Amino acid sequence: MPKVSQEYLDARRAEILTAARRCFVRDGFHETSMQDLLAEAGVSSGSVYRYFPSKQDMIIAIAEENLAEVVHKARRQAERRPAAGVGEAIADLLEVIRAKHAENGFAAIALLTWSESLRNPALAERLRTALTEATADLAAIVREHQDFGHLPPDAATDSLAQLITSTVPGYILQLATLGPDAVDGLPGAARALWPAPEAQ
Repeated sequence: MPKVSQEYLDARRAEILTAARRCFVRDGFHETSMQDLLAEAGVSSGSVYRYFPSKQDMIIAIAEENLAEVVHKARRQAERRPAAGVGEAIADLLEVIRAKHAENGFAAIALLTWSESLRNPALAERLRTALTEATADLAAIVREHQDFGHLPPDAATDSLAQLITSTVPGYILQLATLGPDAVDGLPGAARALWPAPEAQ
């Protein structure tokens, strides 16, 4: 039997997760059975269990994909030189989230994940880790702007970063429940509220 390439295995795994996302967005985590997932993916149970021993493993894998998108974008913003304005960094992140939601139901999956994390310690820990990383990356931007007097220098950097980061879940909630049209103006509002230094 010919050896299966890692590229093929990765592609099959991605296809299964894409089908699982569709099921979860449509029916929720708990109303979706493994049979539903198999039918949606058009594969045998053996194909799925090769990658995911249980539905919980699929849920965690999808949650990690969502989280990785946010953390990666926050890190890229923190590494920009010259540093992005806080409003620009947040606006860019919101626009990425909106695009991912149009592509794969990102915001709906995020809400399902947050709810599931209340009863799933492993998932809760992954959420905490990702949120801590994203906030730390934003704190680097905040600290730089405090040093140059663009943000209050006497405020605790970590608290400022945490406050600003908390706008993202609110955006995700509105995107998932009210729809894309309802959040059209929010990236622009972030840029206006926290303008880049040259715009001040």
